Amino acid sequence: MYNTNGFSPPENPMLGVLTFEDIKSCTFVYSEFTLGFYKIALKKVKSGTLMYGKTKYDSDTGSMFFMKPNQIIQMNDIELEENGFIIFIDEDYLVNHPLHATIKKYGYFDYEANEALHLAPTEEETIWDLFYKLREEYYNNQDNLSKEIMIGHIESILKYSARFYNRQFLNRTVLSGTIISKFTRILKEYFESGNLQKHGLPTVKYMASKLSLSGGYLSDLLKKETGRTALDHIHLAIIIEAKNILMSTDSTVAETAFRLGFENPPYFSRLFKKSVGITPTEYRSRFLN
Repeated sequence: MYNTNGFSPPENPMLGVLTFEDIKSCTFVYSEFTLGFYKIALKKVKSGTLMYGKTKYDSDTGSMFFMKPNQIIQMNDIELEENGFIIFIDEDYLVNHPLHATIKKYGYFDYEANEALHLAPTEEETIWDLFYKLREEYYNNQDNLSKEIMIGHIESILKYSARFYNRQFLNRTVLSGTIISKFTRILKEYFESGNLQKHGLPTVKYMASKLSLSGGYLSDLLKKETGRTALDHIHLAIIIEAKNILMSTDSTVAETAFRLGFENPPYFSRLFKKSVGITPTEYRSRFLN
């Protein structure tokens, strides 16, 4: 890809550290391709469209974007602002380093393109400082400590980005309140329409699609605002419904489970006990005797 699109060959075949100034003369031969590495970028798109999966990239000023391997990228008539950077990281570069496992814990690699991180000026300055330190080490005469130092700078960028995303969630309190209200309404409609019996429990992916968000972003947004993930909220609604059925009908625990969309009644009982502290049978006995 480097040679085809006009990029200069990287100093390290498994790590690329580029500014937009470095690639301003490159031509993107392929408008669609599959990403083969992790990509961290601070992008400012002047014109054109960039698609990540099926979502259009949000090109507001100071947007950071994170992509993981094996994702489809589409670019059409892209023109970038000069003030930006891209870091390419081959997954194999992280082998035998803790970041190989922990990078998968940064949920924003699963966010959609329209859920980019929008940096405040001071935050952007922090990220650029870390990038320049990484770049300086990258182009220095690399020795046996260089890889450890460079991965350390990459990890710092990821940690600061997680912190800045938390700030972004806090700044979207009104949105969060709206989302939880819509989330609750969609769940209620799902229950009342008989979809539990027809299709089983609603998934986080289903709920997120109804809200035009990715599952990861929805869960992180709700977690920051309410302390519970999207799955937690689904389970909580199911348990409330289960309590109503147990208290108001003669349905057995198995019948209650099937009625709520569980194909496996023992799983329902375990979930109920985990949430309530007692089994469905114990719950019914405690309040009916």
